[in-house]
Amino acid sequence: MTEIIKKVEPSNKSRDLWLSLLFDGVGMLSYLVPFLGPISDVIWAPIAGLILLKMYKGNAGAVGGIIVFIEELLPGFDFIPTFTLTWIYTYVIKKN
Repeated sequence: MTEIIKKVEPSNKSRDLWLSLLFDGVGMLSYLVPFLGPISDVIWAPIAGLILLKMYKGNAGAVGGIIVFIEELLPGFDFIPTFTLTWIYTYVIKKN
């Protein structure tokens, strides 16, 4: 029975990758607006932390949520693709 459910249940792997790339891109948008960038990072940081926490369950989501929150608040660290790195950890490293 569980094998049937697994076959019917769609894989979140590709969806999570595309969303991760999108959210990493949103985090980097603050570089486009020189003076409003830091203000937008203050708004984006808690939102990004909550999104990452919801996207990736367990310890990976909790740790990633904290890291993305801190990364977005610190000036000059927006280039780090935290969402994508969490995806790589979840679907590539952790699977092995």
